[in-house]
Amino acid sequence: MDIRNLKLFRHLAGTLHFSRTSQACYITPSALTRVIQRLESELGKKLFIRDNRSVELTPAGIAFKKYSDDVLGRWVRLHDELSAEDILEGELSLYCSVTAAYGILPDIMAKYRKAHPRVRILLETGDAAKALARLSTQDTDMAIAALPDFLSKDFVFKALSETPLVFIAPLQYPEILIKKAGRIDWEQTPLIIPDYGLSRDRIDQWLTKENFLPNIYSQVAGNEAIIVMVSLGCGIGLIPRMVLEKSPFFDRVRILEQTPEMPPFVIGLCTRKKNLANPRVKSLWSIANEK
Repeated sequence: MDIRNLKLFRHLAGTLHFSRTSQACYITPSALTRVIQRLESELGKKLFIRDNRSVELTPAGIAFKKYSDDVLGRWVRLHDELSAEDILEGELSLYCSVTAAYGILPDIMAKYRKAHPRVRILLETGDAAKALARLSTQDTDMAIAALPDFLSKDFVFKALSETPLVFIAPLQYPEILIKKAGRIDWEQTPLIIPDYGLSRDRIDQWLTKENFLPNIYSQVAGNEAIIVMVSLGCGIGLIPRMVLEKSPFFDRVRILEQTPEMPPFVIGLCTRKKNLANPRVKSLWSIANEK
């Protein structure tokens, strides 16, 4: 099977979104569909279940993804063996949030690009809460992520920065903040919370400790979405301060005082231990260790 087709399949298996994969891989949606149909014809099995709303891997698709990961991994290792020892080539994939791409990545990647100009950087930005999942499914070589309470033994993590978690409220809608005896009434004030991820874990731990029923206005994906919802007066939210400082909505919200103190986020570079055998990954890891 063609290596490019396997790469297209693996990318689609990660995004489960034809338009996103076609845009990221510079191929038209119709051409991408033909590639998948050709693979399905060769295998005699459906790889995806697709309707107007969603795309899912079939059992055959899950098995084929494991095959693709193995073949592409061997392909990369072969290129490494054939390359000159003192010159790194090939691709390095990296996943991070937009905030990390702005605030953390430039410094270490500038050093990396200077040292290895022939390595092609494949940068994908998205919800920070998905970073470790992308590593688990081998859809990226490395990720910028927040250190979870429990890190898989298959991963290694290098701390690069730290940011506190802060509660924010809208500037234009002061009535959204309901108080009782001069303090925030957490059972009445509407909350915008993340639907998954480390921030959600922090909130759940706090709610369990305080043992009260919160007024949850909505659950959304991504810190940026929380900031937007808060700025519109839908409620208050908990976000990393680093994200707020990079947000275009920074001047539409305010940080609340006298709120519960949450453990800060430790932000760093993360990869699977096995990936350190990849010389491109190992070199970026070494550069990160110089900080």
